[in-house]
Amino acid sequence: MNFSFFIANRLSFKRAGGFSGTIHKIAIASLALGLGVSILAFMILGGFQTTVSERVFGFTGHYQVQRYMMSNAFEEAPFSLESNFYQRYSTLPFIRQVQSFATKAALMKGEAEVEGILMKGVASDFDTTFFKQYLVEGRMLQIPEEGTSNELMISRYLANKLLLEVGDRVTLYFVQNPPRYRRVEVVGIFETYLENFDQKIVLGELQTIRNLNGWSPDQVGGLEIFVQPGVAGSSEIESLESILDSDLKLIDSREKYREIFDWLTLLDTNVYVFVGLIGFVAIFNMGAILFILIMERTQMIGVLKGLGARDAQIRRIFLWNGLRILLRGLLIGNLVGLGLGFLQFQFKFIPLDPASYYMSFVPIYWNWPVFILLNMGIAALTFLVILIPVLVISKVDPIKSIRFD
Repeated sequence: MNFSFFIANRLSFKRAGGFSGTIHKIAIASLALGLGVSILAFMILGGFQTTVSERVFGFTGHYQVQRYMMSNAFEEAPFSLESNFYQRYSTLPFIRQVQSFATKAALMKGEAEVEGILMKGVASDFDTTFFKQYLVEGRMLQIPEEGTSNELMISRYLANKLLLEVGDRVTLYFVQNPPRYRRVEVVGIFETYLENFDQKIVLGELQTIRNLNGWSPDQVGGLEIFVQPGVAGSSEIESLESILDSDLKLIDSREKYREIFDWLTLLDTNVYVFVGLIGFVAIFNMGAILFILIMERTQMIGVLKGLGARDAQIRRIFLWNGLRILLRGLLIGNLVGLGLGFLQFQFKFIPLDPASYYMSFVPIYWNWPVFILLNMGIAALTFLVILIPVLVISKVDPIKSIRFD
């Protein structure tokens, strides 16, 4: 058996209630706590970013195509589905779905109040499967092949403010010349927790907006583009712009809702600083504790040197001890971090205030590459820190150390 490994194995937890055993446990607990908290921090960060991003993209698409306008009006200028872009977008493999829409400003009259809203008209190509997860009452719109069904979906915020329930009929007054109105039935109530959408947007039928604006059946206000997961980037924007008609423009949802995505970016910085501080404390503790163990074993070091052991052999004794602490700390830290993350992912026992955080519980995102890199980074830095106190072994004088008390 290797001499250094044998001695290191005899030193580890030699006495259950002794000083060495306590120090080992503190070192393992410190490292495990740092890693576990770091894993949870990245889980929650990824969960926040993924959840909020998916809600924004689910409501607006990753990109929108609209016609150029000279004003900043709420309503879009119409263009035809016979456009070059609509006919050719299927040639781009990264596009998952394209759906048509149009918006129109209106006043919605409830029982006691009137609220300004923006009606978003959708057609039969609307992704109802994705949107159902935000449906809290009622059902989705049933869009007929011809004509209109005069149905409407509103947010929980607007339903509470206007005292509306599923099945109620409301009047929408559209601001145009001459003014027009429509009586519609509330068939569903949704809740995204995003103020930009819940406080002003209702879902109706695209054909209703066509009728109000006098558009032809093939005209739309815009197209929402959904891309495959993980492919949105500069190269995709160039591909989309290459098939755009000269009178159409491409809008990136990240730019349109910059305040939301800037907030998510700010969370990145906060988590990196927090994890950095936790990791520094854990790694520093590891080095300090190993130094204490070396000081406690000064007499042993002197005896081993007196018996002819080389400095390299004695260093490896404490390196084996440090490696043992490191591996146990990593194992327990992963079990704690991933275990708590799994429990929150399954049971959602930690709630949040939706008004402040856009969601009702702490989200969890499983980003395995980040977890692996985190383990590798902590392991590498900890091992480098372990080398520092081990170097003092060569300074120990055998004669003085044997008399050390």
